[in-house]
Amino acid sequence: MMAVMMASEAPAQSSGARPATTASDVAPSVRNRAVPEKYKRRMVRFSTNEAPGTIIVDTHNKFLYYVEGKNRATRYGIGVGREGFGWSGVVKIGRKAEWPSWTPPAEMRRREAARGHILPAVQKGGPDNPLGARAMYLYKGGRDTIFRIHGTNQPWSIGLNLSSGCIRMMNKDVEHLYSRAPVGTKVVVIGPGNKHGDVAFEDRGIDILRTLFGG
Repeated sequence: MMAVMMASEAPAQSSGARPATTASDVAPSVRNRAVPEKYKRRMVRFSTNEAPGTIIVDTHNKFLYYVEGKNRATRYGIGVGREGFGWSGVVKIGRKAEWPSWTPPAEMRRREAARGHILPAVQKGGPDNPLGARAMYLYKGGRDTIFRIHGTNQPWSIGLNLSSGCIRMMNKDVEHLYSRAPVGTKVVVIGPGNKHGDVAFEDRGIDILRTLFGG
């Protein structure tokens, strides 16, 4: 069962095309970690006061929910921001991109340079790009928050607090969500700061019937 509390996000992810550029944002000892079974995509029984079509991000438990209707949601495992990069709020998907390019924020580039990791000003999209196969750019009041929901070239990071705040998904999962969530989709991120408003939700576990028979 899930409680009401969630999320975290921050500027684009922390890595470049090669492992050396990611060293400061990931723990080397877990790079070969298998994604735990509980973070695999599941259809779940889910109650909430949010409307169908809403995305709810629970960064505490490392789940993202796409609300489908009464007592129905798809649950995805995610990776979220490490300590100091958490946030909460209500935002919208402002734009979307397939195999997006990555532009590390200036602050991130300075931070990484101080650690000996030189990040590119812009990295073209592709399998080595830290934004993965898809990106959904989160906007507030018509402005880009610098936070994204995106794929990752580091699937082992799902379920961990390792990013600079953006919400990571396995590429197959972000492609699935991308196809369902249009520009304008409401995204509720529950986490530090309590800026997500009056949000209630409960994850009641795997929907056995839908899992077995679909629908």
